[in-house]
Amino acid sequence: MKSLIVHLLSYSLGLYLTANLVQGLYFDSIATLILGAVVLSIVDAIIRPIVMILTLPINFLTIGLFTFVINGLMLKITSFIVPGMDVGGFWTATFAALVLTIISTIINWLISD
Repeated sequence: MKSLIVHLLSYSLGLYLTANLVQGLYFDSIATLILGAVVLSIVDAIIRPIVMILTLPINFLTIGLFTFVINGLMLKITSFIVPGMDVGGFWTATFAALVLTIISTIINWLISD
């Protein structure tokens, strides 16, 4: 339970920092930000693996670069689900997902045991 809370808080911090760095990614409030982190975690856990398997040939041909597009799509899906969260467009979502991946990796590296 503790690791889940730490994961969600670090993901929320990553989303907050990403929203400050990327124009076009907006949250109405802190509650929306936390809800966005929860929904994005669920979307990444359920929908992303299915999409990864379905797009495996494209991902293979692009040497894994299509994964960035998939991550942007997951962020855009999250913005449709969460009221008060707005992502400007598809390429904004893809760039924000790239920045979020880098920030989340750094945060997880800093807080890992």
